[in-house]
Amino acid sequence: MTLTVALLICSASPSCPALCACTYGNSGIAEFRLVQCSDSGIAAVPINVPADTVKLRLEKTLISRVPRAAFYNLSELRFLWLTFNSITSIHPSSFVNLKALRELRLDGNLLTSFPWEGLRDMPRLRTLGLHNNRLSSLPAHASLFLPNITFLDLSSNRLTILPAELLDLWIFSQDLESKTVLDLGLHDNPWLCDCQISMVTSLSMLLGSPVVLMDQQLICSRSLGQSGMLLTQAELSRCMRPSVQPAATRVISPLGSNVILRCDATGYPTPTLTWIKTSAKKLYNQIMQESPRVGVRWSIISMNGLSYKDAGEYRCQARNMAGISEAPIKLKVVGVTRISRLPKKSQKTPPKSSSKYRKPNQSTVTTAPSVKENQIPQNITPPSINKTQPAPNLVSKVDPVDKRRKMNLRYAKKKTPTSLKSTPQSPEN
Repeated sequence: MTLTVALLICSASPSCPALCACTYGNSGIAEFRLVQCSDSGIAAVPINVPADTVKLRLEKTLISRVPRAAFYNLSELRFLWLTFNSITSIHPSSFVNLKALRELRLDGNLLTSFPWEGLRDMPRLRTLGLHNNRLSSLPAHASLFLPNITFLDLSSNRLTILPAELLDLWIFSQDLESKTVLDLGLHDNPWLCDCQISMVTSLSMLLGSPVVLMDQQLICSRSLGQSGMLLTQAELSRCMRPSVQPAATRVISPLGSNVILRCDATGYPTPTLTWIKTSAKKLYNQIMQESPRVGVRWSIISMNGLSYKDAGEYRCQARNMAGISEAPIKLKVVGVTRISRLPKKSQKTPPKSSSKYRKPNQSTVTTAPSVKENQIPQNITPPSINKTQPAPNLVSKVDPVDKRRKMNLRYAKKKTPTSLKSTPQSPEN
């Protein structure tokens, strides 16, 4: 029983890490635990920090790296200060399980890069301080993890340019009339003073802008002939929205042939080109080429063995920090469709005579019955014959000696009667 009570007491009041000070602060609502480690003898992140710590400060130590899941047990941590140490690397998974973290400061270290994808483990993070490090570039994918940041300090680094994706993020938030304002620190960097950095300063001066610079005094340190000059005094080239010109707006190509679609774009900075087809399920070979002149670029896509699925509308999209433009190109595929089975030939039937236009004394016969020789059809009534006059024979006997009658007989065999006239005639006539 005594051992159980002792364990509960130890777990309720955890010990403070060595060379650290553990106190309680007051936030106005409730007290919270504060742990501060600022001894020069500390060379690694302490692993026995109390789990209920709300604010952790590791300052002026010999810590050079932040390992994976270094603060996993600190799920209630809201403030993490790792300032003025000797940190050169941070593992991408160092901030796992910091769901409540609001503020992360890494000022005064030796960082040449920062794991931006690690911000996904801190969904409530609003303040990120990277002042006084050795960052020389910002990757384009950093913009994917910064929408919720309201304070970003990148001052006193070695940055020269900003990626266009960051500018698109801030300009897009302005178009949405977002109420979130970003305090951005860019001063004390060797900026290449061109259209990009000029657009950031112009954006920050707009009324209701989503970006506010902490210091407007940006110095051009790498511009040709403008080194050491303030950005506001430099004569910068103005940004120009891309203009797209396709080689043809409508292309008609036969089935199974090869076709090439091309478009040219101009703008400053030099735009990037992308081909878009919403219903496309196949990859097309895209070739992009930049002209020797600044601000000009062209691109082509080639399609071999055209099918009907390739037909449709293609959009050539040009994009730079000043905006987006696109031009449509309609592709039509023509050809002969093969029929797997030919239709059967229709048998010709003689037209049926309508009873409406039939003559009064004319009989309608749909099919001509075959009449044998020396035989009168039974379905036709013979005409009336005078009683005093004998009925003539329709077919007379043939004399085998008479050649003339043989010829008449042969002629009668070849001709098949279809109908009998109203007045029969003797064979002699």
